[in-house]
Amino acid sequence: MQKIQPVMGLQLQTREVGRVTVIDAAGRLTLTDGHTRLRDLIHVSTGYGAKKFVLNLAGVEYVDSYGIGELARCHSVVRQAGAEMKVACIRGKILEVLALTKLNTILEIYDTEGAALAAFGN
Repeated sequence: MQKIQPVMGLQLQTREVGRVTVIDAAGRLTLTDGHTRLRDLIHVSTGYGAKKFVLNLAGVEYVDSYGIGELARCHSVVRQAGAEMKVACIRGKILEVLALTKLNTILEIYDTEGAALAAFGN
C-alpha cells in the first residue's frame, strides 16, 4: 500500500541578496493554499522600503487560475510602489499557463535566479 503524501500549501521565505529581496516560494499557489500571503508579504516589504524583488518559483509545483491572478496582483503592487519584480525558475507547466494567459508578456521571467539578479544591474 502506498502512503499518500499530503499536498504542501504555499511556503514563503525571504532573504536579501545585496539590495534585492529574494522570495523563495514552494508548494502550491492556489486559492486554498496561498490566499493572499504572497501579495501581503510584498506589500509589507515595499512598505519597509524594498524596491527590488526576485520571486523564485523553483519550488512551486502547481498554480491555479487564482494563483495566476495573484501573480498579476503582486506585479501591480510592486509597480504601484515604484519597485521592480523579476520572476525566476518557473517550471514547465506553470510557464505554459503563463504563456496561455499572456502573463509572460507582463512579468519579467528569467530561467535562473542569478539571471534575474543580474538583470537589476547590481
